[in-house]
Amino acid sequence: MHNSVPQNNRCSHEQGKSRVWPSLRPWYYVTVMETGREEYKTINVACAVIVKDKKVLATQRGYGNYAGWWEFPGGKIEPGEDPEAALIRELNEELIADIAIERYFATAEHDYPEFHASLQCYLCSINDDDITLLEHSSAVWLGREDVYSVGWLGADFPIIEKLIEQDLI
Repeated sequence: MHNSVPQNNRCSHEQGKSRVWPSLRPWYYVTVMETGREEYKTINVACAVIVKDKKVLATQRGYGNYAGWWEFPGGKIEPGEDPEAALIRELNEELIADIAIERYFATAEHDYPEFHASLQCYLCSINDDDITLLEHSSAVWLGREDVYSVGWLGADFPIIEKLIEQDLI
């Protein structure tokens, strides 16, 4: 029997029941899909879309199941944590650079085999080119002509498209 999943949960798993546990903040939620023995959950992520001179910073994951794939820097939003505070914390853990959060940019949703990702993306600026990577294996500045030359994680594609649409890269 198929149970429908409410649209606001953004889970597209074919089978199972959905439970939503809201936290104190309305933007934060965790959804768990029951699929027999496994759980399919939503992970809320804050990421930095760092743009300079019509190029965007891409970082290559150096660890985990998605090592080698490219992404925008950032990471998980902890329960009760403000997305901008999470982004500052994650940036401090991942790299050393003089980065300023300018404004909210977009939200992207993507289903991976193990989880659903909900990315809260912020447009950021960088004051110099001196970047020290602490967790990623590589970083590169990409413009419109070469932005698709690296293997981006699926959740990042809508953000790249919006950057192009708004002529930011």
